[in-house]
This record gives sequence, C-alpha cells and structure tokens, in this order.
Amino acid sequence: MPQKLEYLRETASQTAGPFVHIGLAPGAAGFDIYREELGHDIAGPNAQGERIRVEGQVIDGTGSPVKDVLLEVWQANAAGCYAHPEGGGPVEEGFRGWGRVITDFETGEWGFDTVKPGAAMGRGGRMMAPHLNFWIVARGINIGLNTRMYFSDEDAANAADPTINLIEWERRRATLIAARAERDGAPVYRFDIRLQGDDETVFFDI
Repeated sequence: MPQKLEYLRETASQTAGPFVHIGLAPGAAGFDIYREELGHDIAGPNAQGERIRVEGQVIDGTGSPVKDVLLEVWQANAAGCYAHPEGGGPVEEGFRGWGRVITDFETGEWGFDTVKPGAAMGRGGRMMAPHLNFWIVARGINIGLNTRMYFSDEDAANAADPTINLIEWERRRATLIAARAERDGAPVYRFDIRLQGDDETVFFDI
C-alpha cells in the first residue's frame, strides 16, 4: 500500500531585532563579554596592499538612516585571494577577510578599516573586479540582504565585471559603486546602502 506523504508547513518568518546587535556585536553595543570581539579585524596587521577606510549609512525609504543595522563584510586580499582552502591562493598570516560592524545608534553611520582587495577569479574562470561583499540584517528585514561594493577608481575592471554586467540599467549599476575621497591623506570610500526608493541599492539573491 503506498505510503501517505505528509508535508510540513513553512516556519513563520521573524525579523532580526531589536537587540540583534547585542548578540552579534556586544562590544560595540557596550557589553564587555568577549576577550576578542568576533569579526572586528578584517585584514590583520600583515596584510599587503593599500590601507583604506570604508564608511556609509543604511538608508530607508523615507531617506532616514537606519540605526540598528548589523553588516558583515568579506573580501579577498590585495592579491585577489580569499581566506579559504579554495580561495585562489595563500593569504597573509592573520588575514581573515571577514568582519562585522554595526551602525552608530545616534547617527546611523558605520565604518571599518581594511585593505583594498584585488581582482579575484570568479565562476567560469572570469575575473571579477575588486569588490567587497556585504550581508545586512536589521529590525524589519525578514531575510538578510546581500550586495556588493565596487570601487569608483576601478573603471576598466568594473566595466568587465560579470556581475555588474548582469544589471541592465546604468543607474542601477551606480548603486554598487563607492566614491573615493581622501581624509588626512588616506583613502576613504563612501558606500551608502539604500533599502527602498528610486536609488535602491541592487541586492542579490544568493
């Protein structure tokens, strides 16, 4: 006799928060409970390449900064290699290529220091332009959002990048490009992430 199939109902979704920052980044939230904050150091002291600062805000559909966001970032080193057995090659001692930050509770600003990544090999043997990968979670977001940040001073590499070229409209592509400036002689890239609206950042389903 055929066995009757039983289907499980989908589990209800729930937004992250309002205290997600306490569990995932307690030091930044004022709780001294870890000897070393998880994900605080992205590049490590031995990483080669150009040292950079990356800053921005996460902005909602009304144009206001969201002030309880957690962002995770992962990247290749300056040689285009990830800290992974299949990451394309060796990385410097202490290079994690991964970090975690939260937004300032008053201003909504976030930022971190790292090294500028190099071009990395992607699927199918196609070279990817230098970029940072972001995962964003906050109160009101049911599923973490994935996006990328590319660099405004990498025009030629950006024009050939296979992921950017999946985006049909130039205006939408521009939402992934961080503008380079200098502060006290050091490079600073500005990358504001817009959750809704005409200039909504491109997010990827991965």
